[in-house]
Amino acid sequence: MDVMMVVMRVVHILFGVFWAGSLFFIVLYLEPSVRAAGPDGAKVMLGIQQRKFMTAIPVMALLTIISGLYMYDKVSGHMADGWISTPFGMSLTIGAVVSIVAFIIGIAVMRPATLAAGALMTEIANEPDNAGNEDKKDQVQALRLKARRAGKSVAHLLAVAVVTMAVARYL
Repeated sequence: MDVMMVVMRVVHILFGVFWAGSLFFIVLYLEPSVRAAGPDGAKVMLGIQQRKFMTAIPVMALLTIISGLYMYDKVSGHMADGWISTPFGMSLTIGAVVSIVAFIIGIAVMRPATLAAGALMTEIANEPDNAGNEDKKDQVQALRLKARRAGKSVAHLLAVAVVTMAVARYL
């Protein structure tokens, strides 16, 4: 029994479920509900940020990717010739590539836009007068739209990754 492979598989599945499930929940339920709640929705997002969710998700994603790359190297025979062209190899490769792209979009676009919108909302809430709030509110809306679009892209990519990895062994 390859204990390290078992550990990596558990890490990969556990954190992968958390990462993908969280993104599906955010895109399908949380973000639309927060948006519909108006200004009160910002309080929910602030609570999520205070609980370090925006740090936990990238860590979970990174652990998923690292464990996945470890297993990919092992099952491919260290990238043996011809392995990648098998249906199994192609399926895992597609899943790996789209997961990495999803991670990059999440880190480079979604997370910064969400954090910036949260920071602006905190500024708006803490200002004694309304000076400049309209500009800041417009910036918040633009940042939320950017995060929403990135989140949808990440969720779609993770759906592809989940499906390709789930079916790879049966191809």
